[in-house]
Amino acid sequence: MSKILTGNVTSNKGDKTIVVTVQTHKMHPLYRKKYLSSKKFLAHDEKNEAKVGDRVTITETRPISRLKHHKLETIIERPVLKDEDIKAASNEETA
Repeated sequence: MSKILTGNVTSNKGDKTIVVTVQTHKMHPLYRKKYLSSKKFLAHDEKNEAKVGDRVTITETRPISRLKHHKLETIIERPVLKDEDIKAASNEETA
């Protein structure tokens, strides 16, 4: 059975490749305090549809390349853009 992970897209610079950061809560074995741990996974995005900031699910698959062992399953939610972000993006496109 393949593992399904949920995380945020931190980069989509590569062609058909996204970097997904998955955060998990772990407990220290001696002090029993919870702490946050994160790990980055490279995932295959066939249609280049995931953007930075999206919350996605990825699933484990056969090795696609040396570092890619996951593929994009679904995009759960996209971030809500503020007015300043929309104006900045439109200014970058025209420049």
